Amino acid sequence: MTGNQRWREGRASYRPAAETIVTAEYSVEALPELDAKSFVVEHHYSSSYPAARGRFGLFHRSHLVGVAVLSHPCSDRVLTNVFPGVPTLEAVELGRFVLLDRVPGNGETWFLARVFHALRREGFAGVVSFSDPVARTSAAGDVVFPGHIGTIYQAHNAAYLGLSTPRSLRLLPNGKVLSDRAIQKVRGGERGWGRVVELLCEHGAPPFGGDRREWLQRALQVTTRVLRHGGNHRYAWGLTPSTRRQLEGGPYPKKVAA
Repeated sequence: MTGNQRWREGRASYRPAAETIVTAEYSVEALPELDAKSFVVEHHYSSSYPAARGRFGLFHRSHLVGVAVLSHPCSDRVLTNVFPGVPTLEAVELGRFVLLDRVPGNGETWFLARVFHALRREGFAGVVSFSDPVARTSAAGDVVFPGHIGTIYQAHNAAYLGLSTPRSLRLLPNGKVLSDRAIQKVRGGERGWGRVVELLCEHGAPPFGGDRREWLQRALQVTTRVLRHGGNHRYAWGLTPSTRRQLEGGPYPKKVAA
């Protein structure tokens, strides 16, 4: 696969990297939460939306064709380990970056440059992001996510900071990840646990009943399979002279994991 990854309704495609975007036809604007979430859930392969701190839309002649979501990671250390000494709220994660298949191949860099310009104006000092190189397949063997190494981040001169911590993922029959957070909601009876139960039942889990933890164990055995994941590629950008000096990146990865 060559070129730049695009999305539509959860399916990946690629555009030639040498294409040129006609910038006069595009604009970048702050986006309401509902619009950003609807777009990301419909088109991103994960069908999920992070804890957003900022949202920007890429518009082509008033039509929304891309979304960048700036989010806060599950752990502050994701930010502070990269930008030591920088207040947590002055750094952010690029949690979702989704462009439709109609956007020309070099549209990402133009879009991302304008998002970073807006972040600098708002006082942000640094951005981290991750690319997932491990492909996902459905239980039937269909590729639902081909993996990516962060080509756009490399093109936008990010510092490459190696792989994140290896972990195990639980995949549903359709190849989507059942997050640890979703599992914990059921285990602990936390808000939203009923929707997770419904999801598992939709994928063949037995009807819910009895002890919640025992049911969860049976449901996971029936509906999920374990994928060992070697870690995501980690990238970062300094948005100020001092944070740029903090970053010492290594050679960029060139291969998607099998």
